[in-house]
Amino acid sequence: MNYLDIKHCNMVNGVGLRTVIWLSGCTRNCPGCFSPYTHDPKNGILFDNRAKDELFRDSKEDWCDGITFLGGDPLYCGNRKEVIDLAKEHKEKFPNKTIWLYTGFCWGEIIDDDSMRDIIKYVDVICDGPFVESLKDPNIQWVGSSNQHVINVKERLTKISALANSV
Repeated sequence: MNYLDIKHCNMVNGVGLRTVIWLSGCTRNCPGCFSPYTHDPKNGILFDNRAKDELFRDSKEDWCDGITFLGGDPLYCGNRKEVIDLAKEHKEKFPNKTIWLYTGFCWGEIIDDDSMRDIIKYVDVICDGPFVESLKDPNIQWVGSSNQHVINVKERLTKISALANSV
């Protein structure tokens, strides 16, 4: 897995002050994407223990609210396993810090795919769906187009469970 950048004290990719990692790899090539340089999975730097230490470092601090994975696409096939492992480790080490994940995959695709489903155990918020330039809406917080959703994972799972129990 390659990454392009790790930013500290970021306030625009999730609630609060966050550490954000931009991962390489995305096959969608959405017209109007704000980060097309992240699409090639070969771009950037190989993610290693030094990068993990940098990604996790701020989470030890009171001011840090958590981490955000974006890109490219954290759930790009070449990133999935490592992102799930990182999210799991971060949640175990820092259970009070939130994890946000931006992906072009939709919620239904994530929960229906064995290689992606485990991510919902560890992330708090998923911003899902491909960017659609004709639906671009600067008035929506956290996402770029109106087809995308900001999903509180625990709330969504509670609603799904309640629906299943009522049937």
